[in-house]
Amino acid sequence: MATWRVRALLTTYPELAAVLVAAIVGLSVQRPLAWLAARQGISVLLAVLVFATAVTIEPAALRRAALAWRPLLATLIVGVTVLPALSWATSRLVPAGSLRDGVLAVGLAPCEIASVATTAMAGGEAAVAAGALIGSTAAAVALAGPILSLEAGHARFSPGGIVANLALVVALPLATGITLRAAVPGWTERADRAASRTAIVAVAALVALIAAEVHLSADYASVAGALAVFLLASALIGWLLGRRAPRQVAAAVLLTASMRDFAIAAGLATAAFGPPAAAPLGLYGILVLIWGTATAATLRRRSPDTECQSPPLPSQKACTQTRIKTGD
Repeated sequence: MATWRVRALLTTYPELAAVLVAAIVGLSVQRPLAWLAARQGISVLLAVLVFATAVTIEPAALRRAALAWRPLLATLIVGVTVLPALSWATSRLVPAGSLRDGVLAVGLAPCEIASVATTAMAGGEAAVAAGALIGSTAAAVALAGPILSLEAGHARFSPGGIVANLALVVALPLATGITLRAAVPGWTERADRAASRTAIVAVAALVALIAAEVHLSADYASVAGALAVFLLASALIGWLLGRRAPRQVAAAVLLTASMRDFAIAAGLATAAFGPPAAAPLGLYGILVLIWGTATAATLRRRSPDTECQSPPLPSQKACTQTRIKTGD
C-alpha cells in the first residue's frame, strides 16, 4: 500500500520528486558537484533552463501577457519595495555578521530565473513570468546598490559584472528561444514536451549543484528559520497580488513574486559584503526551487484543464485555457 502511494505521488508530482532526489544527491556527493559549480556549472544550467522554457512560449502568449500589465506592474513594484524591506526584517532573526548580510541580500534579487519554468509547469502564463523576470532584473541592477547602501550602510556594489552575467545567462537564451519558436511555423507538441522535460532536468541538476555548496552547521538554524519566514511571507504577497487575476496570470504572479534568484542574490552579497555573505544563498536556493516545483505541481493538479497534465505544456492547444481579458 505504501509503495503504491509513493508511486502515485511520484507520478503526480514528477518535478518535485526530481528536485528532492537532486537535493539529496547534492548534499551526499558534494565534492565533484562543487567542482562543476565552481566552473560555471550553475550559469550553464540556468542558460539551458531559460532557453528550454523560452521555446515553449507561443507568440500568442506574448500578446496576452501585454494585457496583464496591472498585476505584472504590481509585482515589479513590490519586488523593489516590499521584498527588500521583508528580507531586511527577517535578517534580524540572524545574529549580526556575514550570514545576516546574506539573508538581507535575498530580497534585493530579481525573480528566480527558474520561475519562468515553474510557471510553465503550473500551466500558467510563462510569458507573464518572463516579463516579470526581465523587468525585475532591470530594476535590481538599477536599484540594488542604493537599497543595499540604505539598509546596510557598509555595502559597496558595482553592477557591471552582474549586468554582463545576466545578459549571457538570461537575455541571450531568452531572446534566442522566443525568436526560434516564432520562426518555426511547424512547431509541434512533441517539441514542446521535449523542451518541458529538458527544463525539469535542468532544474533538478541545478538543485544538485546548489546543494553541493551547502555546508550545514548549528549556525544555519537561525538562517533556515529566517529564510523560511521570508519565503512564506513572499508567497503570501504573491497570492494577494494575483488573487483577482485569471488563473494563468495568478500562477505567474505567485511564482515570480515568491521565488527570488539565489544565484544573483549570492552575486549581490559577494559584491557588497564579501564571499562569506553568500553562504546562506545555497540553502535558500534549495528551499525556493523545492517550493517552486511543489507549488507548480499543486497548481497544475488543481487546474480544471484535465488534459494539462505532466509533462506540462504552456502552449497546449488541447487545453481550454482562460484567456486574459482586457482590463483584468
